[in-house]
Amino acid sequence: GAGRRAMTAPGGALPVGPLRIDRGAIVAGYVGLGMAATIGVSFLLVIPIEPIYWLLTPMAGLLIGYYANQRSWVSRGAWRRTLVNAGYAGVVTGLTLSLLLLGVKALFFYADNGFRDGSLGQPLACSSGADCVYARYLADKRGPQLAAVGITDAASFGAFYWEQQFTTAGLLLGLTVVSGALGGVVYGFTRPREA
Repeated sequence: GAGRRAMTAPGGALPVGPLRIDRGAIVAGYVGLGMAATIGVSFLLVIPIEPIYWLLTPMAGLLIGYYANQRSWVSRGAWRRTLVNAGYAGVVTGLTLSLLLLGVKALFFYADNGFRDGSLGQPLACSSGADCVYARYLADKRGPQLAAVGITDAASFGAFYWEQQFTTAGLLLGLTVVSGALGGVVYGFTRPREA
């Protein structure tokens, strides 16, 4: 319709350096932010099942990359616009997924005070934060594994833990951007040619 055609007019894109992001892709970025927040709250806080978070990440990227171009009504064959739109929406979604993961990990890491369910025994004798998280790993009999990689105290454990979390967040971001670009490619090949 006329509304969709208007989105492809010169005023329908925002300049970003030498690239242009369509207004529809900007809106799709907000949708991706909301989708990531929903996934994060659902599977990191309400029902903490991190593998599902990983499973949904590429699907979210694929969906948002496609949607960014559908929302912008990009013509078939306009590959530069297609990939820029998909990349932008993928970056916004991926950053949100990564930051949510880091935020939830920080919440549980720094708020850990050593409390344990009565069936697991007495609360751990530790200081809140890295000391208690490290004590949990030791109580879970993972001390030899940690010692094998040079982790022998709470400080070295904290450095190792956060290195792992930032690596994971980077992988989530990369996975979302790549799957977002793939969503744009799918859109580019399936979009009907205009008459």
